[in-house]
Amino acid sequence: MIWSIITNVIDLLIVGIIIYFLLNLIKGTRAVQLIKGLILIFIASVVSQLLNFNTVHWFLRSVLTMLIVALPIVFHPELRRALEQLGRGGFFTNQLVQKWTAKDIKEVILAADELAEKKTGALIVFENKVGLRNYIETGIKIEAKISKELIENIFYKSAPLHDGAVILGDGQIKAAGCLLNLSNKPSINPKLGTRHRAAIGITEESDSLVIVVSEESGVISLAQNGELIRYLDKSKLREILFKEFIPKKNNGIFD
Repeated sequence: MIWSIITNVIDLLIVGIIIYFLLNLIKGTRAVQLIKGLILIFIASVVSQLLNFNTVHWFLRSVLTMLIVALPIVFHPELRRALEQLGRGGFFTNQLVQKWTAKDIKEVILAADELAEKKTGALIVFENKVGLRNYIETGIKIEAKISKELIENIFYKSAPLHDGAVILGDGQIKAAGCLLNLSNKPSINPKLGTRHRAAIGITEESDSLVIVVSEESGVISLAQNGELIRYLDKSKLREILFKEFIPKKNNGIFD
């Protein structure tokens, strides 16, 4: 009897933990509102069954079944993002972290600042633990050392690769002119253009960080985890990137 109680408690705890992590995975997405709707329909279905409202109960159960079947189709982007996040944080994650130097970060920040002053649009992606090979293959492979001058030349307004994204990884510029998927988040400011939506989109699908320079205003923004931080200067950009990529003992290298 005691063992049965213990196993039941453990069983409930495991289910509770799974539900908690699932809710965290969909937090901030459209799926949250749908889950609320499904819960309300389920409660109404149970109540209708208790009150012997057979027709209402049949109708609600039918609606619930149809919605559950439609979930993978309607919320394909959210489900993909949730599974990728689960894979990143689970036992199958590749723990090899990108090796960035203070000099790499310095070159990128100086390039972003120069591009912002000239109001030249730019989209610079830092690859992290999640590989971006599928995006790299949409552009032109560069595989060159990271430098301020090269980044500026890539985004020069008359350059053929100006409108695409630059992807950085393994301490080098991997590719330029890359095409990124746009985010469909309804909460994005409608005044923001495709560069900002592309930056948010790739950070919804991976753990990358993306610097965006607005062509209209010259404002520097940073996208991470599907969110956008705007109106950054060199100092704040340095603080965020160093915190993410550079060990504390090396933080004094770049002033």
